[in-house]
Amino acid sequence: MTELTNDLVQTRKVGFVAVVTMSEPARDNPFSFAMRAALLSTFQRLMDDDDEVRAIVLTGAGGQFCAGGDLAEMTSAPPILELRESVTVATRLVRAIVAGAKPVIAAVEGNCFGAGVSLVAACDIAVGARNSAYECSFLKEGLLPDIGVLWTLPQKIGAGKAREMMLLPRPIDGTEAARIGLLATATEPGAALDEAIAQAARLAELPPVTLMLMKGAFVNGMNDQTTTMRHEIDLLPLVRTTYDHRESVAAFLEKRKPQLRGE
Repeated sequence: MTELTNDLVQTRKVGFVAVVTMSEPARDNPFSFAMRAALLSTFQRLMDDDDEVRAIVLTGAGGQFCAGGDLAEMTSAPPILELRESVTVATRLVRAIVAGAKPVIAAVEGNCFGAGVSLVAACDIAVGARNSAYECSFLKEGLLPDIGVLWTLPQKIGAGKAREMMLLPRPIDGTEAARIGLLATATEPGAALDEAIAQAARLAELPPVTLMLMKGAFVNGMNDQTTTMRHEIDLLPLVRTTYDHRESVAAFLEKRKPQLRGE
């Protein structure tokens, strides 16, 4: 296990899994300008430059996931170009999570408000404690829902439920979040991170090239039937030429674990 640390984001590796931790626990890990920049840098490095990482877990320190946007930064309005840059950084982070080559699993304990919900909705899979709390609190603060949530949340829970969460914000617990599809798994309190790492380890054992292409298809090929079928025509022949596909088939037939190379 190796660890990389900066002021706001800590990264450690468990096998082929990178655990990314938002780490400002004294303030419940707010999605500040500095936090979003640190997360973007971290995800870009893990997605693009670290071949040892095949899956990523995103979590928060101190028993909390994310308190949402940093209200201390909202007591006054910076110049509009500065605000525009901060929004751009957030959208680039969402794009890195949603369209990056490696699957991302959220592990949620405690509160997950506003921007926290946006981050969870952007992840491929989310695991949360039954007593964790989720709220799309943007409207309460006079804000538009952002950080990609206007697209990602309906993808996860359906348009009607997403509108309800954003227009009539109220806290829901992990059990309800799992029922509506925001979470894939609801765990006992304190167990979300271990379960997320276990699920990420399972993903890390799958062919990386196929996972990358599948994530691209999720983003670009699930909105209408024609585009989806076009992705199948374009991508399946490519997958059939990979070493990992041939090795996976051989391993299945020979009843052994495949030796994947990401090729």
